[in-house]
Amino acid sequence: MSDDPYEVLGVAPSADADQLAAARRRQALRAHPDTGGSDADMQRVNAAYELALSWLDAPAAPEAAPRIDPEPAAPSRSRRGRPQRRVVRDEASFTIDALPVAAFEALLVVATWMGEVLVDDPPYVLETFLHDPEPCWCRLDLVPDAGGSTVALTVAGVDDEPAPEVDDVRDVWVANLNRLGTTP
Repeated sequence: MSDDPYEVLGVAPSADADQLAAARRRQALRAHPDTGGSDADMQRVNAAYELALSWLDAPAAPEAAPRIDPEPAAPSRSRRGRPQRRVVRDEASFTIDALPVAAFEALLVVATWMGEVLVDDPPYVLETFLHDPEPCWCRLDLVPDAGGSTVALTVAGVDDEPAPEVDDVRDVWVANLNRLGTTP
């Protein structure tokens, strides 16, 4: 299974924003849980669309912004002795006892405390640049779950650094949500 966003969407790398949106809609017909797909399939389509769209808006000088590299890092080890990677995904990282709209609003507030919001596509996708527990890119995908919301985290290292431990990033989100008064 490819991680190339253009391949996931079935478009050429030269696709413009309208072509990317049309490809997302086509793929959603196949990937959405209501049409026989799965949450993971739909999240993959959404992630591919957001990544390809962000590349359209990328600054001309790549040195101007942190670079997210999906390739595995050199074999370095984390504090816990596990190999580190540049992108780490945690499918069901935590749940929030609120429907996606309310959960998204809480995450948006907390995101401003933790760093800066890069993409907000309410109520299901939030991308941020976090300063804590260490500088990283973080994507949160919200999925409705029995009256609440399950949050899947994707974390990427920036500027050739490996991704931080996804558990550490999750713990910072949960601590800040608790501070806000939203119980994960």
